[in-house]
Amino acid sequence: MIPTVAVSRYVTPLREGGSLPGIVEAEDLGTYVCKFRGAGQGERVLVAEVVVGELARRLDIPTPRLVALDLDREIARYEADEEVQDLLTASLGLNLGVDFLPGAFGYDGERPPAAEAARILWLDAFTANVDRSWRNPNLLCWHGRIWAIDHGACLYFHHGWGGGVGDPERFAAQPWSVEDHVLGFAVGAVSAVDDELRARVDDALIDEVVAEVPDAWLTPVPGAEDAAAVRSAYASFLRARLGSRQWLPQRGAA
Repeated sequence: MIPTVAVSRYVTPLREGGSLPGIVEAEDLGTYVCKFRGAGQGERVLVAEVVVGELARRLDIPTPRLVALDLDREIARYEADEEVQDLLTASLGLNLGVDFLPGAFGYDGERPPAAEAARILWLDAFTANVDRSWRNPNLLCWHGRIWAIDHGACLYFHHGWGGGVGDPERFAAQPWSVEDHVLGFAVGAVSAVDDELRARVDDALIDEVVAEVPDAWLTPVPGAEDAAAVRSAYASFLRARLGSRQWLPQRGAA
């Protein structure tokens, strides 16, 4: 599992979007953007963040380090803002911590090398990310490189598991549109990185990244009644996707 550290202080909210993430300090002396399990999007967004973020790291795509942040009731007790206090109280236990990158700034449109952009495009297509557009690039510029962040909109299939785990093959065949992607200029280079990245995402790597998700976020569903079975379902969907090429974005689609 991703490392677990205790939150020592809630610093300030980041009032962006509807989830109200916050800056926190932790007992390892790190500063993190905390994404709360009690936010409206639910714990499956945190699962997607971990699975796809850890895939990115293993494919050499720059992305911030992730931890599980253990939030104690005492942290919420002294928060003056009622909205934040309610969120903290609803999020006791393990939340997601994204390493805070001091001095990073939002993507400004300067094009990275096509091969670098193509790796991000490939990952987004593989995991069906629908949230890296000009409206919301989810990219940071830090130390001269582009960093991919905020992967909660990936792996959309799990939002349909209310009635039970669906069919991995349906996800495998689902096409992905590059039309609104902020790095769509590099679509012609995706085929050049496909073989390399596909070869690196083997069964062992899929099992490894899915194992990074805390059990507490793996809510049982019909057909997967415990955390191990839910974990196995995620692995099955990713393996099925890997066995297809129907999702690869095509030149001329951007």
